[in-house]
Amino acid sequence: MQTQLVEKDTSIQDFLPLNGTDHVELYVGNAKQSAHFYKTAFGFHTVAYAGPETGLRDRASYVLQQGKIRLVLSTPLKSEGPVMDHIKKHGDGVKILALWVDDAYKSYEETIKRGARSYQEPQTLTDESGEVRTAGIYTYGETIHLFVERKNYNGAFMPGYIAVEGGYQPESTGLLYIDHCVGNVGWNRMNDAVKWYEEVMGFRNILSFDDKQINTEYSALMSKVMSNKNGYVKFPINEPAEGKKKSQIEEYLEFYEGEGVQHIAVATHDIIATVAEMKARGVEFLSPPPKAYYETLLERVGNIDEDIAPLQELGILVDHDEEGYLLQIFTKPVQDRPTLFFEIIQRKGAQSFGAGNFKALFESLEREQELRGNL
Repeated sequence: MQTQLVEKDTSIQDFLPLNGTDHVELYVGNAKQSAHFYKTAFGFHTVAYAGPETGLRDRASYVLQQGKIRLVLSTPLKSEGPVMDHIKKHGDGVKILALWVDDAYKSYEETIKRGARSYQEPQTLTDESGEVRTAGIYTYGETIHLFVERKNYNGAFMPGYIAVEGGYQPESTGLLYIDHCVGNVGWNRMNDAVKWYEEVMGFRNILSFDDKQINTEYSALMSKVMSNKNGYVKFPINEPAEGKKKSQIEEYLEFYEGEGVQHIAVATHDIIATVAEMKARGVEFLSPPPKAYYETLLERVGNIDEDIAPLQELGILVDHDEEGYLLQIFTKPVQDRPTLFFEIIQRKGAQSFGAGNFKALFESLEREQELRGNL
């Protein structure tokens, strides 16, 4: 192999039109402290809150926003309940990948009749700002797709939340929107997950990588990129492959104790400025590739607009395809378990996912695994 590009099929009507990612909800051990981290280090602002003060008795949730990105951080208030159960098993991690739709009820109906397992039946939430309709289904592991219809709502987030203004609201770091979210599934589970997205969600497999391309001396993995019809939502799916030592996917599955979201890729228009600012605020990124990577950069990707020196200093990777190039960098895990991390990406025309950087990226990941004793 070999990267496999899959042609777009425009002949089939889209039964599940998506407008993009509405929000990503993480279940965390301490939402107040997590919110402070994402605000200080990543540049998010608090825009809404729900908890005991708003009538929510079992949890507290903080809604953070930067650009079009919404993160919801939820924490349990007691030792029993679904949020605590999730944290006990998985640690901090993504529970809900919420999708913005025009009709949440129809989205639920269409996916359920195609085999989806229900998480939440359709419901309408109302307050003085209007109504929000939601419904949810399970995807891989315990991860949820929540359909959110908010065309008749003008509040801060949704009913049950109050707007938060003022207080500690640090400057943005330039993050704009969610580019894609990557899921890790177990051994021999990728094709099942791909089939589910095709049949239940109407997604297409637009790109495939096998273990001959995504490998190092010690480990390997396989990946397929799933996209909805209009390309607004993309979910790459990874599974481990046989190697001499434990792959990053195996490490994730061991410490997350199941399948789940591996990383969230967020876009910027100026990755050098964004990453420099995030580093200054304490965000830890994977170690940079060796000097030789940058010495041969222009030979591999052609001319780029950026100077190589700041890219090398920050450890930013560059790759290209027939439509242009992209710049990307990956954080270290944002919690002590080696599970969820973030990717910062800037696209200069390229619509691919950095295949040319896989070897450099995974060698960097393996250096971190070795330090943890997990390689």
